[in-house]
Amino acid sequence: MASHGIKDKVAIVAMGCTPFREHWDKGTDDLLRDAFDETLTTSGIAKDDIDAYWLGTAQSGMSGITAAAPLGLDNKPVTRVENYCASGSEALRQAAYAVASGAYDVAMAIGVEKVKDSGYQGLNAFPIPNDGTNRTLTAAAMFSLVAPAYAERYGVDGDVLKKVLARIAWKNHYNGARNPRAQFRKEVDIDTICNAVPVAGRLGVFDCAGVADGSAAAIVVRAEDAHRFTDKPLFIKALSFVAGNGSPLGDQGYDYTTFPEVARCAADAYAQAGVTDPRHQIAMAEVHDCFTPTELVLMEDLGFSGRGEAWKDIEAGVFDLHGELPVNPDGGLKSFGHPVGASGLRMHFENWLQLRGEAPEDRQIALDPSRPYGLVHNLGGYPGEMVSFVSILGTEPG
Repeated sequence: MASHGIKDKVAIVAMGCTPFREHWDKGTDDLLRDAFDETLTTSGIAKDDIDAYWLGTAQSGMSGITAAAPLGLDNKPVTRVENYCASGSEALRQAAYAVASGAYDVAMAIGVEKVKDSGYQGLNAFPIPNDGTNRTLTAAAMFSLVAPAYAERYGVDGDVLKKVLARIAWKNHYNGARNPRAQFRKEVDIDTICNAVPVAGRLGVFDCAGVADGSAAAIVVRAEDAHRFTDKPLFIKALSFVAGNGSPLGDQGYDYTTFPEVARCAADAYAQAGVTDPRHQIAMAEVHDCFTPTELVLMEDLGFSGRGEAWKDIEAGVFDLHGELPVNPDGGLKSFGHPVGASGLRMHFENWLQLRGEAPEDRQIALDPSRPYGLVHNLGGYPGEMVSFVSILGTEPG
């Protein structure tokens, strides 16, 4: 890839995040204001100091007016962006590149989704005209294909893999139970997860992320200006994005045990940041655990485990809250649900708390100078046809 990156040119200096909930008493405007107000309150930055805005949302608005109206913005550029489930991360990427270019001094990325009271479970995407050959399987059905493919390729007994996947859900619910912003705050034991009502293939209810409403926001500035706003900025080391073209779906060699867009995106992000050994240089990772098999494969595509080895690392607790490399210490999509426009920024918010040592004590990861980086991974789409985002963050430049 030909991405040059913006390593250490831009810093995040403030963040806010609403609880992700069934917000029956709040609309899109309320959620945007809540995230916006928290971000400003914790930073001391005034609304008028923000030069431009990027709004990530899939179905909660069609223009920048969606944010400009409730936030009371006067004559400010507000760009609405959508890129499947990576819409929030896309808003941050564009805001950061705008600041890096010199076009603006201070920019905000804000994401929101309000879907719980729409009458539908999850997003109700509008029908795009097509030739009638589009897939008709649900997301759960598509991702359910990953588990048996992985078991067959790497010789893992199906029942053993079922428990490995259950351990991923157990881990994320354990973490989410300690997070007041999470929607589902109850630990769930592995037997309950394994015996849950089936949804697709061998995936049960607890293998699938839920649905939620929520909003999150970040303010970015040039790195040299960061300490004017906070004593503990997060410096952006890498921002990578890959849009797949669906070609694996026409490739008989594609076996659903890897997401090529993720692997390429991660390699590009590591090259931008100068990361050569992600397993031992990354302090924590927030990844897109829409389904438990997704997180399994991501551990390998992100270079945290060798090919065919992630299931063993999961069993060994490598990615637990106090394991070698904590993954989804906030509870992930599994505990939060997935308001599409906000999820990517929520993942960055967890890095914001953890890397600054400000997470609640019972879920604060151990900070180690030899592991200076946090990672965010966000995807949208299906196996063989997806978009992928990876960012790398650090507390110090250089």
